[in-house]
Amino acid sequence: MKPFINKMLVKDKGEIKDLIVVGDRVLIKPKNLSDKTPSGLYLPPGIQEKEVIQQGYIVKVGPGYPLPAVQDEGEPWKEEKVKYLPLQAKVGDLAIYLQKNAFEILYENEKYFIVPQSSILLLERDPNLFE
Repeated sequence: MKPFINKMLVKDKGEIKDLIVVGDRVLIKPKNLSDKTPSGLYLPPGIQEKEVIQQGYIVKVGPGYPLPAVQDEGEPWKEEKVKYLPLQAKVGDLAIYLQKNAFEILYENEKYFIVPQSSILLLERDPNLFE
């Protein structure tokens, strides 16, 4: 079964810092994969992009899952900011994710994937990354 890849073209000029990832999604830059198998056979171009499971580095992370607001009965006019349950994924993590739920975008001639956290199977974090 061929995996479905959603593609979009983002045309604006800007930097990655200008992008805002919403909700429980992360922005992933795919890892450059080898064009050879472990036994030394060369693979045709694009064959690894069709794999069900992919890996890449997390570039941006959304705020997380929104939590329901608790309103006081005596002060219904009082507005509270939305609170979020943060995601497990952090910027710089290596993520192994399901390709079928990823949305492919092209930004500044670079390929990225927008992936919901529920599609991330495994994270590898460098413990010295945030020190």
